[in-house]
Amino acid sequence: MKATVKWTDGRQFVTESGSGHSVVIDGPPDHGGHNTGPRPMEMMLMGLGGCTSFDILNILEKARAPVTDCVASLEAERADTTPSVFTKIHVHFTLTGKGLKEKQVARAVELSAEKYCSASIMLVNGGVEITHSFTIVEE
Repeated sequence: MKATVKWTDGRQFVTESGSGHSVVIDGPPDHGGHNTGPRPMEMMLMGLGGCTSFDILNILEKARAPVTDCVASLEAERADTTPSVFTKIHVHFTLTGKGLKEKQVARAVELSAEKYCSASIMLVNGGVEITHSFTIVEE
C-alpha cells in the first residue's frame, strides 16, 4: 500500500492513494490552513469508520442479512497533551433493513472489532479504548 502527500499552501495538502484517489487535507485558519478539507486526525477517524463498516456489511451480506443502509457515527476524545492522540472512540452503527436480527448484528460488530478491522485493532493495540453500539431500523 502506498500514498503520497503533497504540500500545496499554508497547512493544506493533497493526498493521493496508491489506487489513484485524491483527498485534500487541511488545517484551520488559526493554524495556517484554509479549512478546505478534513484534518489529518479526522481522516484517521473516518478511515476507522469506513474500515469497520466495510467489515460489518461483508459479514452481514455473507449471512444473507437484508441490510439496506449502514451509517457509522464516531465520536473521539483526544489527549490534552502533545501528542494529542486518540484516547477513546465510540462507534455507533445505525443499520436499516427488513427483519435484521439483533444477535446477527451484534456478532458482526463484535467480529469487526475483534478480528477483522485492521484500523480498529491497530488503534486498540496502541492504547485507544474503542466502544461500539448499534441501532436497528426496520425498513
